[in-house]
Amino acid sequence: MHRTYSLRNSRAPTASQLQSPPPPTSTTKSKFFGKAGIASTFRKNAAGNFGPELARKLSALIKLEKNVLRSIELVARERREVAKQLSIWGEDNDDDVSDVTDKLGVLIYEIGELEDQFIDKYDQYRITLKSIRNIEASVQPSRDRKQKITDEIAHLKYKDPQSPKINVLEQELVRAEAESLVAEAQLSNITREKLKIAFNYQFDAVRELAEKFALIAGYGKALLELLDDAPVTPGETRPAYDGYEASKQIIIDAENALASWTLDQAVVKPALSLHHTSEDVYEPAEEEAAEAEWAEEHEQAETEPVEETTRV
Repeated sequence: MHRTYSLRNSRAPTASQLQSPPPPTSTTKSKFFGKAGIASTFRKNAAGNFGPELARKLSALIKLEKNVLRSIELVARERREVAKQLSIWGEDNDDDVSDVTDKLGVLIYEIGELEDQFIDKYDQYRITLKSIRNIEASVQPSRDRKQKITDEIAHLKYKDPQSPKINVLEQELVRAEAESLVAEAQLSNITREKLKIAFNYQFDAVRELAEKFALIAGYGKALLELLDDAPVTPGETRPAYDGYEASKQIIIDAENALASWTLDQAVVKPALSLHHTSEDVYEPAEEEAAEAEWAEEHEQAETEPVEETTRV
């Protein structure tokens, strides 16, 4: 029995890994299968209830993103189990079904592997958001101090308008406002910088996962073409299956395509109706090509004659 050419044996680093080394293992991964259920519920209920007030909303987002990663981890594990079970089921079938299901299992197992790698890359986005949360938490004391002094001044002016302490507090308020301005400017700058970095991590990870999924789907459909699904009459014998080398080659081609894929080779490009500068979204060459393509299509649309319709 021809079983199995695996994508995972003695695997060399892929082109995308060489271009951008994989990040550390995600800190969200659970040590025990299924452990994430109770923890996810607790995090969801507790999100945003603790810590400095300014950082609570982002803390809630970060905790909920941890739930997302735990859910993907569960899906990835189940996907690999599904792949194994598909191969086990197919083994007792006819030769063509046995071979094709085994190779399909390899591809589906690879989907689970890609989802597992996606967790580590997606976690870089979540970790970067933490740096914004940390600066928010550090700004909170300066806001609290300024508010506290303002309240004390208002209280004294109401209770004892002639109190000499008012002048002292007003000087402290000036210093507190100056410190607050510096902290707020730092928060504004870091928020924008880290937000762009964080979502670039996420979208690059999503883009890689989606395009590799599309590749696997294409090779999976090629495997299905090896199945003879022509109906047979009772007692009729199907032709002997001779697709072992073909199915193996499809897996080899899939391995090569996945191993050589990089973000530079991504096929799907955004088609924007808004004008962006050359450094936004597209590389300069890609932007010029996209604009030329749009202009050509627009010109064709204007020059194409409008067909007249005759009412019956």
